Amino acid sequence: MRHAGRVRIPDERRRARLARSHLLRADQRVERATEAADALVALHSSDPATVFLSAAARLRDPTIAAIEAELYDDRTLVRHHSMRRTLWVMTTEVARLAHAGFSRKIAAAERRRTATLFSIGESQVAAAIDRVVAVVESADDPVTTRAIAAALPDLAEPIVVNRGKPYEGTMALHTRTLLVAAFEARIARARPGGSWIASQYAWAPHGRWTGGDSWSDEPDEPSGASAVVGRYLDAFGPVTLEDVVWWTGATKTLVRRALDACGAREIELEHGATGYVAPDDEDADDDGGPWVALLPGLDPTAMGWKHRDWYLDPALAREVTDRNGNIGPTVWADGRVVGGWVQRPDGSIAHDAELDAVHARLLDDEIDRVRSFVGETRFSVRFPSPNQRRLLGG
Repeated sequence: MRHAGRVRIPDERRRARLARSHLLRADQRVERATEAADALVALHSSDPATVFLSAAARLRDPTIAAIEAELYDDRTLVRHHSMRRTLWVMTTEVARLAHAGFSRKIAAAERRRTATLFSIGESQVAAAIDRVVAVVESADDPVTTRAIAAALPDLAEPIVVNRGKPYEGTMALHTRTLLVAAFEARIARARPGGSWIASQYAWAPHGRWTGGDSWSDEPDEPSGASAVVGRYLDAFGPVTLEDVVWWTGATKTLVRRALDACGAREIELEHGATGYVAPDDEDADDDGGPWVALLPGLDPTAMGWKHRDWYLDPALAREVTDRNGNIGPTVWADGRVVGGWVQRPDGSIAHDAELDAVHARLLDDEIDRVRSFVGETRFSVRFPSPNQRRLLGG
């Protein structure tokens, strides 16, 4: 049933908006990775290659060195765990808001989870966290996890966790407490060892790494959540309530309050579904012509909504998405996923997208951009989708 007075945004217009809002057409690209991250709220960092490839897809003249400078020299971008317990790359301002709105609650749960995992008391977890943080704070430079283990050998002893379960294994308490301390914004991930695709990050005191007292005026949970949800609406709207709950990992109660607090405006989607957009959303048409994008696994655009049928055909979704909902590398054309891609061991880019001549030429240009950007680096997908082995020729 149509609701009188509500704007209707069909799927075709949702797809057209992506070129502009997600910087996916050549004329929308920006100069700095910080701008790209801000346009998408944050970049996924569970796979370190995603950060660089997602940024590069949206930059006019991307280089590894320039993105690394923003991450590790200028530090206008930081890695922080937040929504859905995911590791993100965000501007320091977004990270501050996301920490207040989502990370603090997650961090408290992670403390309790650690106590259960290691069968110790929460006071013992707190003491272990304090000790690893003290080692990080006492160092003049960022310190590796291995160096922390050497400084705290009793915390580095492997301990059996999940005893008696099919996934029983061993874990050292220092690695787990480093993770919790990062959730709590007491320490931060600094430059990793090795290349840009490495994930063995060194650790630095959070305040020292992110700019002294930059988070000292951190808001309360409702204010932080509403600010982040407002940014999400700006970047991803229109969205459904279920989309926001999924993207944030928060409860429906918190999400509804955040939507109300940021002034979200109800609109109508196809089939009568209710969607939300930012209060000042103009829904401007985008007539900038055809576009193609080559996006990495876990790219924020591909992962931005729970309900994906309007840009990802369910049959294709089974090829490019793993069983946990993680999307692998995708080829996009005019707002739809049209296939997947992979870098082969020889550095070539293989894909399975079937395109007309105009879009095929645009895809060739994007492939050339990716190959130029990564150079001699060879990377694999951390969360491979079902089509990866076929594209690799296996």
